[in-house]
Amino acid sequence: MEISVSRKSHFNAAHRLHVANWTDERNKQVFGTCNNPNYHGHNYDLIVTVTGQLDEETGYLIDTKILRDIIKEEVEDRFDHKNLNLDTEEFKSVNPTAENIAVVIWRLIHKRLNKNVTLTVKLYETERNFVEYSGR
Repeated sequence: MEISVSRKSHFNAAHRLHVANWTDERNKQVFGTCNNPNYHGHNYDLIVTVTGQLDEETGYLIDTKILRDIIKEEVEDRFDHKNLNLDTEEFKSVNPTAENIAVVIWRLIHKRLNKNVTLTVKLYETERNFVEYSGR
């Protein structure tokens, strides 16, 4: 029986969308206020969904306490109240768009899960804007 288990998380982070080899004018044109040289922040909401076969003996797909700990260690501890451009290795050379943040989070969590499950990460940058990545 295939089933999905999800956990919601939250973190706050600042970033600046900027391509180093572009002119300031082009960066402003493409990224608008998200290119503010003094950065800007978001209150990110994250939904992590693990899908796979239910273990009939335990009744679990994954223990939610384990999933909680993975998210805390790989995402919250790493990114919460950080400037993604300046304070994290993951975004030293990667533009921290919502899309790239979701992919990085997926990779960090995926390496900690059993290989027989699939993972989907849904990252809300605002209440209305979100991205979803499933590693495909």
